[in-house]
Amino acid sequence: MNTYRSSEDETSISVVILTFNEEIHIGRAIKSVSAISSEVFVIDSFSNDKTVEIAKSLGAFVLQNKFVNQARQFQWAMDNAPITGNWIMRLDADEIIEPDLAEEITRKVPNLSKDVVGINLKRKHIFMGRWVRHGGRYPLLMLRIWRNGHGRVEDRLMDEHIVVWGGNTVTFEGGFADHNLHDLTFFSEKHNNYATREAIEILNQRLRLFSRDQAVNRESTCLQVSTKRLIKERVYNRMPFTLSAMLYFFWRYIFQLGFLDGRSGLVYHFLQGYWYRFLVGAKVMELESAIVHLSDKDQIVEELSRLTGHCLSSFKDKK
Repeated sequence: MNTYRSSEDETSISVVILTFNEEIHIGRAIKSVSAISSEVFVIDSFSNDKTVEIAKSLGAFVLQNKFVNQARQFQWAMDNAPITGNWIMRLDADEIIEPDLAEEITRKVPNLSKDVVGINLKRKHIFMGRWVRHGGRYPLLMLRIWRNGHGRVEDRLMDEHIVVWGGNTVTFEGGFADHNLHDLTFFSEKHNNYATREAIEILNQRLRLFSRDQAVNRESTCLQVSTKRLIKERVYNRMPFTLSAMLYFFWRYIFQLGFLDGRSGLVYHFLQGYWYRFLVGAKVMELESAIVHLSDKDQIVEELSRLTGHCLSSFKDKK
């Protein structure tokens, strides 16, 4: 890893990576930010593989904390890691900052005006070794770099975003890739877990069981993210899932040209654009059937916690 730049540098960037058993990815992630980072913090959920060993060998600061969900683990990092950088970057363990983006960050960040507090990156998805270019999957704008003290992560079970305040955001053009090296079994298991969390979010939207962090808007993040959130919650989630999942798949695969991504693209768009969305809807139906006899919100939260394995009372306590 390159020698860290001084924390007194007003363009210094602290990178935060959450991990659990990421030995296959963590070295690649840390090396991809070595040219731009002043420090790298790996927040590990007590991995039992070589994640911690690899991270330390590459000069990262490793802290460990029990995992609850992505949002709260990241907020724990913000509250407990000795971050000194003037900018903070959120990077997933299976993501890569490509050389052209690293060069762009190095060149542009020192020249950003003081009113710029956030930087959106254009994430591309690599699936089965190929870039998914169509089906609305590129570019996915994500606010991943922000001025220290001007941003936080939403406190949500699923689909949490970084939100900023006190200024404007800009978008960089360089390569930023989500390239998970695991197989389809891992992909399906991960999305099964995602589906449970998203089903809880949908039920909470409908029943108002506990407070919902809705900090995403046009001022706090990019227009693409705020628009997608609005459509999803006000239109998509109110449709019968047997219809919405099918319509969403055809929208992506036909009208957004997902068919141009080839056979691997068909696998991806079908699994992520139809199977996953259908699974979320089916889990909502299942959970609704399990709590239909309950009228007390405390009992509903307790039952949903039991059925899903997620401790939801901590969210309710915030209300």
